[in-house]
Amino acid sequence: MYTYPMKIEKETITAPNYHIPVMLHEAVNGMDIHPGGIYADLTLGGAGHSREILRNMDSTAHLYGFDQDEDAEQNIPTDSRFTFVRSNFRYLENFMRYHGVNGNVDSILADLGVSSHHFDDSERGFSFRFEGKLDMRMNKRAGRTAAELVNTLSEEKLADIFYLYGELKNSRKLASTIVKARLNKQIETISDFLGIVKPLFGREREKKELAKVFQALRIEVNQEMEALREMLEASIRVLKPGGRLVVITYHSLEDRMVKNIMRTGNVEGHTEQDFFGRIQSPLKPLTNKVITPTEEELQSNPRSRSAKLRIAIKI
Repeated sequence: MYTYPMKIEKETITAPNYHIPVMLHEAVNGMDIHPGGIYADLTLGGAGHSREILRNMDSTAHLYGFDQDEDAEQNIPTDSRFTFVRSNFRYLENFMRYHGVNGNVDSILADLGVSSHHFDDSERGFSFRFEGKLDMRMNKRAGRTAAELVNTLSEEKLADIFYLYGELKNSRKLASTIVKARLNKQIETISDFLGIVKPLFGREREKKELAKVFQALRIEVNQEMEALREMLEASIRVLKPGGRLVVITYHSLEDRMVKNIMRTGNVEGHTEQDFFGRIQSPLKPLTNKVITPTEEELQSNPRSRSAKLRIAIKI
């Protein structure tokens, strides 16, 4: 009943120097695009996935593309079959209702990775490789920056963020060191922050540990876990029966939530069973095994190495 769709001919299309779309063809194949379908790409970014979706749609189909980052707006496809939604994907259901397609969407795609553009832009503060302001906001027009968080949050709250979102074993020492340092000087830039936290890590694991620290702050700044929960729960209501949810994850926290909702219908993974012990869920995973990048893709795009693709069908 649930067959994997015909393979789409390979042709990489994306905004130059913005982002290389991960598992482009596997993800778009998984959406099962057909005539007259209604689709949503919840992470427009460089529009690589969106352009591939449009390339495989007929004239009667329609695609809604979401992104809260104003930088992504330069990549909006010029196509009458495309509608751009300037919003965080946590408001998926609100906008699908506004456009009159709530409950009638055929496929939803969400690539949860941070665009290469963000990591490579020193002004955004996502990477410890560059000097710049400690910002990390996906939406530069709203919200608190990473600098504001490290300068104002309690030691306990900071420790929780580093432990939960970065899975750092020395989260309490890290938080304590930051709180003591900010008494002498406000933390405003990436170099300010690195000067405080770098001595806490051994040189052999320094890059991996710093990546976890920056990941934890980015997740908190953008409320990524809360937004993901709201989007996943809304996707069940937005999709039509037989519709597909296609999600690419990059770290264990988000992948666990996606796997849980696809198997049980909730992000916690709590199961409800019928009289015969069968799990009751509004979604059914298309494959039992997670899909990962090919060796060819890993060589051409090393940033795809942690990506996992999961696909589920609404029952």
